[in-house]
Amino acid sequence: MPAARKTRTPSASPAKRKLASNRSNTRTSGISVAISFGPEICNDLVAAEQREWLVTNGIGGFASGTVAGSATRRYHGLLVAALNPPGERTFLAAGLDEIVRVGDQTYPLATHRWASGAVAPQGYLLIQNFRLDGVVPVWMYQAGARIEKSIWMRHGENTTYIQYTLLESASPVTLELKALVNYRDFHASTHAGDWRMRIEPVENGVRITAFETAVPFYVRCAEAACEPQHTWYRDFLFLRESERGLDDREDQLYAARFDVQLQKGQTVTIVCSTEKDTILDGAATGRDEVKRQSKIQSAVSALMQPSSAEAMPSWMPQLVLAADQFVVKRPLPGQPAGKSVIAGYHWFSDWGRDTMIAMPGLALVTGRTDVAKQILLAFSRLVDGGMLPNNFPDAGGAPEYNTMDATLWYFEAVRQYFAATQDSFTLKKLFPTFAKIVSAHVKGTRYNIHVDPADGLLYGGGPGVQLTWMDAKIGDWVVTPRTGKPVEINALWINALEIMVEFAQRFGSSGHIYAQLLKKAKSGFGKFWNAQRNCCFDVLDSPSIGNDSTMRPNQIFAVSLNAGLLPSEQQKAVVDACASQLLTPFGLRSLAPHEPGYTGVYSGGPRQRDAAYHQGTVWGWLLGPFALAHSRVYKDRAAALGFLEPLARSINSYGVGTLAEIFDGDAPHHPRGCIAQAWTVAEVLRSWKELQARLA
Repeated sequence: MPAARKTRTPSASPAKRKLASNRSNTRTSGISVAISFGPEICNDLVAAEQREWLVTNGIGGFASGTVAGSATRRYHGLLVAALNPPGERTFLAAGLDEIVRVGDQTYPLATHRWASGAVAPQGYLLIQNFRLDGVVPVWMYQAGARIEKSIWMRHGENTTYIQYTLLESASPVTLELKALVNYRDFHASTHAGDWRMRIEPVENGVRITAFETAVPFYVRCAEAACEPQHTWYRDFLFLRESERGLDDREDQLYAARFDVQLQKGQTVTIVCSTEKDTILDGAATGRDEVKRQSKIQSAVSALMQPSSAEAMPSWMPQLVLAADQFVVKRPLPGQPAGKSVIAGYHWFSDWGRDTMIAMPGLALVTGRTDVAKQILLAFSRLVDGGMLPNNFPDAGGAPEYNTMDATLWYFEAVRQYFAATQDSFTLKKLFPTFAKIVSAHVKGTRYNIHVDPADGLLYGGGPGVQLTWMDAKIGDWVVTPRTGKPVEINALWINALEIMVEFAQRFGSSGHIYAQLLKKAKSGFGKFWNAQRNCCFDVLDSPSIGNDSTMRPNQIFAVSLNAGLLPSEQQKAVVDACASQLLTPFGLRSLAPHEPGYTGVYSGGPRQRDAAYHQGTVWGWLLGPFALAHSRVYKDRAAALGFLEPLARSINSYGVGTLAEIFDGDAPHHPRGCIAQAWTVAEVLRSWKELQARLA
């Protein structure tokens, strides 16, 4: 490693820093503050660690951590970069150890858990307040002086900004910042051994090259002196990984030390980036980010219905910003502006099913029809054998096509897009793809997916495969196989055929072939009615048990998607059955508590958690379809809207400012899984808007 040297540039002058401070005040103007915690949360380590923040960059990268400042997951850090957007996500910058010196007093702001059981330092005790300015996390510390810290990313770049402002102090303050770095797949953990990275001084900071073929990255600050380091800090403990039965230890490299003296009102910004020439001016990038968020938030007005008696809920602007965090670039040959949807943070990539379910809420409800269009066009290029991809491996490679429903949700996403835009040009472009999809399903495609000529219903599956959204698999064990004719798959199939009839007629065709398929499938759908239990079978013609009468939430789509699949009294019975056996404040259980195999708590190691994933665990995204189905049956908008409130208000816990993937089936229904899930956020937004319009 080159000999350590200190660097200081002319931009570190007090006058320059004062100018940066004055400009930085514009960063948060115009953004609403929906989330704020005082010392009763921030100084309680358990409560503060249970609340996690997230910022994203629109290309798959992110930064995340806890309100306490500690890292409780392998995914917590200042820069998880998407090196091949939106994939190849690589953990680069772990954090900053901040030390404030006021006179002869020293105040460490960081909080770390160690494998020994120690918590040191305990900077969380110095936090006066935590808030979200839009989606930007902001901390206020009382450390012999009042210091504000905020974190954001530059949209479209693997670049994170960490800014400190000295708000109040009777004397100058010295701020020492120790940069902790890494280089690994974001699902992995580092046990460093004798690993030596190359750390080179550059203007304003250091360049870090983890190994010969690694992508270099930079930690820089235009206002501070920098001294390269190379010391491994060993045995950090990740509490959430311990609970998940995964490797919970990690080593981080102390790579550089930055020192700066601040006067009252001055600001300093640390920048972590894969970009050699990124902007170091925190004030300028902060203004760009506030403009971007303000533009997104202004779309909230589009959600308001002039004739609506209800005021817009306080959580709505926050969820509109949360929706933006999932939309990412997915460049494709011939379509460099392609878009996709990250299914959930921290660990999911983009999935076809999740993208099509979430797109209307994320893009159409928020008024960004251009984003919706790019998503739909991008996925049309990926149709293969009449099927949409299930998911894209994060490390790259060919997409996987093991799904029955992603393709069918594609029809519904396009239907909603056309209803919102009347974009006949795009519809005409997509129609031939839809025709090929229907043809492939009639003839038969992968995984024995085919139309049964006897009843017109869609069949699929076989040993060792899981094709519906209930897709947990442990080794060769498919937890919820659902081979046969699943109820929501056939509700979606009939919905797709109705869409094809409508679209064909729009382009001057009778749509006769689709009308014939539709008539037969609708007639066949009556077989789903289970008169003995007064609800729908979950799966017909299962090779192992025949017609599966297990009480699951999938039948709700037979009411929410289409008013004509079941007679009105059966629709009401479905809603009532789901309400009495599956409904919780945060979503629908995936299995009724009285059923064999019900698991009320989602916890333990990977096998235990996967076994519970669709066996009683509550899914937030299902609350939207339930509210819409309830409204269709009972014509009570206030009641339907009321179902959304507890879930929407959970933005104050777990993933702050966003909504969780799942919850325990048993009360008190603790949030679990991803802290931010695309279809949960999307379906709350979509169903709220549709309920406003349906009975306004």
